[in-house]
Amino acid sequence: MKRKLFISGILGLGWLCMAYSNDNGIAKTPANGGKKLNTVVLSQQFEYPGKIATDSADPKEEDLNTAFTLGYNSANGIRLNPRAISFVQDYMEKNGEDLRKMKSWAKPYFNMIDGILKKYGLPSELKYLCVIESELKSTATSWAGAVGPWQLMPQTARDLGLRVGRGVDERKSYAKSTHAAALYLRDLYREFGDWLLVIAAYNGGPANVYSAIKKCQGSRNFWKLQNYLPAETRMHVKKFIGTHYIFEGQGSVTTLTKAEVTEQIGITATHLLNRRLTTDELDNAKSTEVSGKYNSAAIAKNIMMDLSEFNRYNPDFDAIMASNDNAYELKLPADKMDLFIANKYIILNESVQMMLTGATVGK
Repeated sequence: MKRKLFISGILGLGWLCMAYSNDNGIAKTPANGGKKLNTVVLSQQFEYPGKIATDSADPKEEDLNTAFTLGYNSANGIRLNPRAISFVQDYMEKNGEDLRKMKSWAKPYFNMIDGILKKYGLPSELKYLCVIESELKSTATSWAGAVGPWQLMPQTARDLGLRVGRGVDERKSYAKSTHAAALYLRDLYREFGDWLLVIAAYNGGPANVYSAIKKCQGSRNFWKLQNYLPAETRMHVKKFIGTHYIFEGQGSVTTLTKAEVTEQIGITATHLLNRRLTTDELDNAKSTEVSGKYNSAAIAKNIMMDLSEFNRYNPDFDAIMASNDNAYELKLPADKMDLFIANKYIILNESVQMMLTGATVGK
């Protein structure tokens, strides 16, 4: 009979600790070239951020057997995908008591990382990538040349603005490497729109993820395409989920596919979770509640805003406005909001015409 699982302990498998500077970790094959991301020219398409696997812990004492067997987390009701339940159970059970120590000594590092991720509009739970990448060790080095808490490859780090040379290696700086990793993660999310695919791409490179999508007939569901990914990348995502549950005692948007987020949290709540604006963008934004037949393309045209940028501020706008809710907290940069207020009746009229004719707003 399986012994009860407690979220009180957990530190990585002993063999995982061998993956550090002595380069005795699991062998990896750098990813080959692929599609460039939106804002940063990322050479990691040709080399992937090497991995140093490890795990993590949490202090709460709770019997998770029932929760995982049912596929639910008792804390917030987010369901764990059935394909992950067995792995997460075993992962938590095997990874020992030592990681309970990390919960206390890592707190200053986590607080710093949380603050930086927030500035980039990223979920704070992404900090657990550091745990499975490097155990938060600034000197962690993979055989492939990835260095630091975020395990960035040399050229990748340079592309992201870090200095890497004989006299200085900013990949070892917790703050600077976190800023760089946040840029990369933000671009990956803009590219894939799914946190599990982001984590897979961070480990194995975007090219491997696109290859898996193609082989899976275009599906972007991690649980369907996982077997087309390199084994290490597949396990990396599952270890992230397990580590997340160990530290948080529950799931979040970063442990679900995009479809699962919509299904479990609901489209109305999801648009707020996925907004992910930076601190500066939030400080400069204005909000107003809108209802009626407004259309994103009509709004974007009349306020002279790129439609993709409008959608970043207002995820799922058209879907929510077409739903029974028919109300949305519209968020825009201050100058764009002024234009919207001044032209809202023109915009509404154009939106209605679009709905009636099925036409696209002219540029």
